[in-house]
Amino acid sequence: MKKVLLIGLILVSVGVLAFQFQPIKKAVTIVTSSIETPSLVNKDSLSILTRVNVPEGYKRVVYPEGSFQEYLRHYKLKPYGSKVINYDDSEYFWQGGHIGILEIPVPKNGLQQCADALIRIRSEYLWDNNRKDEIGFNFTSGHYCSWTKYAEGFRPKINGNKVTFHKTASANTSKENFYKYLNLIYMYSGTLSLYNELESVKSKDLKLGDMLIKGGSPGHIVMICDEIINENGDKLYLLFQGNTPAQSVHLVKNLEDATISPWYQLKDDAVISVSNYTFSSAKFVRFK
Repeated sequence: MKKVLLIGLILVSVGVLAFQFQPIKKAVTIVTSSIETPSLVNKDSLSILTRVNVPEGYKRVVYPEGSFQEYLRHYKLKPYGSKVINYDDSEYFWQGGHIGILEIPVPKNGLQQCADALIRIRSEYLWDNNRKDEIGFNFTSGHYCSWTKYAEGFRPKINGNKVTFHKTASANTSKENFYKYLNLIYMYSGTLSLYNELESVKSKDLKLGDMLIKGGSPGHIVMICDEIINENGDKLYLLFQGNTPAQSVHLVKNLEDATISPWYQLKDDAVISVSNYTFSSAKFVRFK
């Protein structure tokens, strides 16, 4: 009888130990999987296109040469390992969420925050491609402010939610004046105005250049900067963002799925964590 009891106790003890070590086994499995997953990041490159490799079974979606999509895909990056720097030249407190820094200056005035950075990139594309008459954005009040009218000398007079425009400056179409115009847009536009102004897009119709947005004060917005597809029609995307405080625009990691990082799956109304921000219900918009 004692022998039977002893055997029973041994079996129970082994079972308890095995149960207790299940979390350790799971953790080891996760770490091993992470180590064995090939890196999709090419550290020796200086553009979005070449910084990130395509996972097996996928290929990049083709866009016309000269399109906004190809402009984004070829955007220049700083050398790998460059840090996210705030507008005041201090280092951002967390450096663990990015795999690339875009070659876009951060003004010292602190105005170029998350929505503003994307507004700048879109505007510079239109400027560089001789489409200056398309540059224009709504203020949060809903009033439209175009580069064309600003260049002619018109300036807004703002009284609460009432905005009127008056010619109070000389005509000036210089690049320097263009950036003064953008500073004005940064002051009076943001995620809320973009959410209300821009075309809503469903995830099945997403394309490079579209944006994941939470309109509000505060809100947040990130832009799709590359797009790939497999033979089943499944798509993955790369994302970049500016931030608050105004800081380096950066290509973000996927901290939720290391097996495909920095690529993301994007779905309507999904919870999507992007670097240091979580979109609780994904919504997408597109520039005109």
